Amino acid sequence: MAIENRHIGRPVPRKEGREKVTGSARYVDDFTFPGMIHGVTVRSPMPRGRIREIRFAKNIPWHEFTIVSAKDIPGKNCVALLIEDQPCLADKFVNHREEPVILLAHPDKYLLEEARRAVQIDVEPSPAVFSIEDSLSKKQIIWGEDNIFKTYEVEKGEVDRAWAAADFIVEGEYATGAQEQLYIEPQGMIAQANPKNGVTVWGSLQCPYYVHKALARLFDLPKEKVRVVQTETGGGFGGKEEYPSMIAGHAALLAWKSGKAVKLIYDRAEDMAATTKRHPSRTRHRTGVTREGMLVAMEIDFTLDGGAYETLSPVVLSRGTIHAAGPYSCPNVRIRSRVVATNAPPHGAFRGFGAPQSVFALERHLDKVAATAGLSPDEFRRKNFIRAGETLAVGQVVQEKVQMEKLLDRALELSGYHQKRARFEKENPRSPIKRGIGFASFLHGAGFTGSGEEYLASEALVAATREGKVQVLAGSTEMGQGTNTVFAQIAADTLGLDLDQIEILRPDTSLVPNSGPTVASRTTMIVGKLVENAASAVKNSLVESGFLKSSFTPSDFGEACARYIDKFGPLQSLAKYQHPSHLHWDDNKYQGDAYGAYGWAVYVAEVAVDPRTAEVRVEDFVAVQEAGKVINPVLAAGQIEGGVAQGVGFALYENIVWQEGRMANGQMTNYIMPTSMDVPPIRVYFEEIPYERGPAGAKGIGELPLDGTAPAIANAIAHATGTDIREIPMTPEKLMDLLEGAHE
Repeated sequence: MAIENRHIGRPVPRKEGREKVTGSARYVDDFTFPGMIHGVTVRSPMPRGRIREIRFAKNIPWHEFTIVSAKDIPGKNCVALLIEDQPCLADKFVNHREEPVILLAHPDKYLLEEARRAVQIDVEPSPAVFSIEDSLSKKQIIWGEDNIFKTYEVEKGEVDRAWAAADFIVEGEYATGAQEQLYIEPQGMIAQANPKNGVTVWGSLQCPYYVHKALARLFDLPKEKVRVVQTETGGGFGGKEEYPSMIAGHAALLAWKSGKAVKLIYDRAEDMAATTKRHPSRTRHRTGVTREGMLVAMEIDFTLDGGAYETLSPVVLSRGTIHAAGPYSCPNVRIRSRVVATNAPPHGAFRGFGAPQSVFALERHLDKVAATAGLSPDEFRRKNFIRAGETLAVGQVVQEKVQMEKLLDRALELSGYHQKRARFEKENPRSPIKRGIGFASFLHGAGFTGSGEEYLASEALVAATREGKVQVLAGSTEMGQGTNTVFAQIAADTLGLDLDQIEILRPDTSLVPNSGPTVASRTTMIVGKLVENAASAVKNSLVESGFLKSSFTPSDFGEACARYIDKFGPLQSLAKYQHPSHLHWDDNKYQGDAYGAYGWAVYVAEVAVDPRTAEVRVEDFVAVQEAGKVINPVLAAGQIEGGVAQGVGFALYENIVWQEGRMANGQMTNYIMPTSMDVPPIRVYFEEIPYERGPAGAKGIGELPLDGTAPAIANAIAHATGTDIREIPMTPEKLMDLLEGAHE
């Protein structure tokens, strides 16, 4: 007899775990093909300018090489995404120092490296732009008419009139730096391509259909002549969302011209220097509040550095904008945002997708607003938390059962916040080590913003075999986060089967439907729901046919499948996304129901600061969140722990040093990230309020922990030192400057 929730809510083993721990899992660099050759990219040495000449040194046997330039592209020279402004290979002009210009391929990858160094690209330099401020000044126009890729404006209430009702007006400016995704496995692709058979690529990627779209445009091929296969992927964090379209195009162009399979694998240095990173940001806040601590007005100016081309910057800006006012009820809100062009490699998707930048600014600023009003940080938040029936900044009426006060109470109790805050304030004046504790309260929307899910129209297929095995076919990728396991749990419980009866097919655009990209905290909530619906339809087909009773065993299921297939043919169901009729979004006004559901959280960080060296150590961390039903507790906790670890790096360590638009510290020896010794004990707790439109009640969770970690740490540092933390990463050098300034 089928048992409800035999697998959901339980820490079942990972579907692909055995292959990964035994080493049998095959990543892209593990594959070889007959006659395969290797490829490399030759890049611009200048941040901006006109290509005058490309010289090939005479000591290399160039006749043995496949050489590709922009003139060899059979379709349009672009990386097709939102718009088509970024060339696959630069032609006549370059806009950043890592821009691809020439591709080379050869069987000997060591000779290939010599050849790469023997290609000289002579560029006549043009004035370049390297900062948000310089881009906004418009002294040098490098993109469009004003250097601005995209702008948004959110307006709620009457902000200009509201200031008169405020007893205090608090202003502040905040900045966040770029951050490298630093996935374990660097970018890589293998391609086979010719005019007769089309293009096939295998690679490490998050979004097969993004790559598919880009290749079809680059080669001017019909969709059926392009195939994209995901190999085992060693992490992505957004860094393998849009960039794989670039490297897939390069490998395929070399394969097209050479007639051979081409493998193109980046080493770590090239990966760090050339690929996308988290957008640097600058945020300005102006907040009006009453003596009682009630928010009157919020005016927020939010700017991102997009790099040289647009890529996904408008969408990153969108999410950052919508999250900029947080989980608070304020009657008057204005948010103006923009993303600007600079001559750095394009910035792109990174876990959190713009929200970590704007949430950092908000949560730091609100601690200062609370102090101005004479309230503790938690008292101030309690007075202003959003509640069901109230409206967020974009005008969305909150329909969910919001329990921010409960989350706050639990987080503060578990962390001993009040006791530690009082003790640290008493002990710090006499102690050589200063301790502090701080928190952040925040929300994160699950799924694509606004009408995005409706536009994607995602699909997932569930099919049963004669033997009673069930296959799940979806375009969502496993990259370490647990997609395969979660989909198996959902399908198994929906069908009343054992986990070993569920097979998750590898994403291959020739086989699986387009389930949309594996991004935006949407995989479990959106695509998992499609899997649940499709599995339910398969079960209903068996029951309605009379071959399966409503109560059955796994063996009964197999017999029923065989009888059904013998009589009717294939037993499968394709589920398509149906946008909830009550959700409405206006793209022009930028108002309405931004997300079908939100995750809600409060994070508390405890830090120790050595004022002699300005070193900061995070000593304890408590993460409390509500994300609907937890499908797999171990995987869910792992998502939070991993996100917090990345947030520690964002807050304290990961400082990208730019030199004329190029990452100067693009090695793991000088790009400092937190190790296991730098990550504190992370205590993860969940509150469960099932979401009716999620599979078994689940919401998205993957991006949530990146939003609140850095501001919680920054608030704790401010508490420990009495300094005004306005930017991250707060490296020892920056903190030392603040500490010395405080003593002057």
